[in-house]
Amino acid sequence: MNPDPSHARLRLDAAMAGLAVTFRGMTAHPDEHNCDCHWGSAEDLAQLKVADTELDPDLLRRTWEAIDWSDHASVLRRILPQFATALVRGHVEPLFGMERVGLSFALGHWQQWPAGQAAAVDEFLHAWWAHTLTDPDPAVPAHEVLILTAEASGTLTPWLRTWEALTGPAADQHLAEAAAQWEYDLLGDQLPWHAWENEDEMRAELTSWLVHHAPPRLRAIGVSEELLHRIRLLGVTGPDRWEDPHWPGYRY
Repeated sequence: MNPDPSHARLRLDAAMAGLAVTFRGMTAHPDEHNCDCHWGSAEDLAQLKVADTELDPDLLRRTWEAIDWSDHASVLRRILPQFATALVRGHVEPLFGMERVGLSFALGHWQQWPAGQAAAVDEFLHAWWAHTLTDPDPAVPAHEVLILTAEASGTLTPWLRTWEALTGPAADQHLAEAAAQWEYDLLGDQLPWHAWENEDEMRAELTSWLVHHAPPRLRAIGVSEELLHRIRLLGVTGPDRWEDPHWPGYRY
C-alpha cells in the first residue's frame, strides 16, 4: 500500500488532539515525591500536581527520564500531551537511546489503563509510526521510532506489520537506512538496542523480518550489493555465515 502522506499527517494530528482531550486535567498523585538532590526541587514537583500547565523542557526531560516514581502511571498521564508533542517534533534526545523513552511508557503500564486512555496512547503510537514511514524527512528517524514503539509496547510485531504493508519511496528509503544501522549488530546475533524485555525474541523477529521482506524493496531502490549480501547472511547460521565470501570481516 502506497499511503497518502497528508492522510497520515491528519491522523497524527487527530491522535495528538485525542491525547490532549483524554489526559486533560491529569496530575501526579498528591503524595508523589522524588529526590530533591537528584531529580528536582519541591517547586518542580509541585508543578506535576497542577493540571494542564506547560513544563519547561528540562523539567519535562527529568520527569520522563525518572524511573523511581511511586505512581509512574499518574506522572506519565500528567505529561503525555506535552511529551508526545516534543517527541513528534524531535525535541526529545535521550542520552541512552530511544529505548529509554520507550521504557518511560512501559513503566506506566499504559496498556492496563482504562480503555479510552489506553486506546488514545495506542492510536498516538500507531499514527506517529505511520506518519514517520510516509515522511521523507521525519524529525525522528524511522529506526529510532521503531525502537521506541517496540519498547513502549513490549513487541515488534504490529510495527513491523505496518512497515511491511506501507510501501513507497519514503518507507523504502527508511528501510534502507534502518538495515544499514542494524546489520552489524544483527550479524553478531545482537539486538541493535538494549531491550528492557523480550530481547532474544525481538532480535529473532527483526532478523527474520529483514531477511524475508527487505531484499526486494531494497533492490528496487538500488541499495548496494554489499548491504543486500549482509541481509542475506542474516539468514545463514554458524560457520556458513562467517565463511561466506561476502562476510564483512566483523569481529565481535
